[in-house]
Amino acid sequence: MPHIVTVTPGPAIDAWTSVKKIVPISKLRCGPLLRHPGGGGINVARVIKRLGGEALTIYPAGGAIGELLRSLVEEEGVASRAILTSEETREDFTVFEDATRQEFRFVVPAAKLTEQEWQQLIGAVVSATPAPAFVVASGSLPPGVPADFFALVARAAKAMGSKVVVDSSGPALKAALREGVHLIKPSLREFHELTGVVSEDDDALADAGRDLIAQGQVEIVALSMGSKGGLLITADCALRSEGLAIEPASAVGAGDSFLAAIIWSLARQDPLETALRYGIAAGSAALLHPGTELARLDDISRLMPQTSVHRIGL
Repeated sequence: MPHIVTVTPGPAIDAWTSVKKIVPISKLRCGPLLRHPGGGGINVARVIKRLGGEALTIYPAGGAIGELLRSLVEEEGVASRAILTSEETREDFTVFEDATRQEFRFVVPAAKLTEQEWQQLIGAVVSATPAPAFVVASGSLPPGVPADFFALVARAAKAMGSKVVVDSSGPALKAALREGVHLIKPSLREFHELTGVVSEDDDALADAGRDLIAQGQVEIVALSMGSKGGLLITADCALRSEGLAIEPASAVGAGDSFLAAIIWSLARQDPLETALRYGIAAGSAALLHPGTELARLDDISRLMPQTSVHRIGL
């Protein structure tokens, strides 16, 4: 299995609990509190580990919450390198309302990074040995980090011969695309914002993805479409897979599981069709468990035969 490195500039502890009904003022009696290590790249590394791959995850960590984050990552057997920071790592939380079966997600601001701290994140990528086959840069950018951070990661990683994967949005994603990357994983909303294409028609989405590819910004677009499944777009083909019928216990981390399984499969040199099927199975598996539990291997294996892929366009 080729070496994979993930980098997460704005990690968090993801806390999850449940209540019967959310009402103002009253004291709400919650169910058990679950805590998982969170942040796009960390989640990707966790799922790759469960699939049997190996990934080094790089992230900043500060204060007591940062220590807890490091401990939770290590408990899962994921290789990590934490860059110590002066500010405390954040803790986000999600509340599941039993009465409506809806999730309420509360995301607090990420810890601000100094220039030295975010530069150390890039330095940790560059110093990874052996040089990784894939570098996955994921998540939003915290205060203090420049909008071209993922572009700088991409430039450094490509100089090492690595394939760069970016899962972000807005100016951070656009800057990375100007640098040129191997793969991006936008959600449908993020893809609409990126391309200006508001249609949900498969052919229109595939054409918009190919426009990015033709401009030399990216080689593969892995479009995550939630319950509608996913679309994998290259210069030569567009592959579509429908979503599976799942009653979600939580939607947190489904996109990260989707991406992790695709990268793990591509690292094994599987066909694109197989990579997309693994992505759909893993994204669906993540819905089965509360909190940021993410996809489990036994669920992925069970759901994999239910997935299918067909070509569109061309």
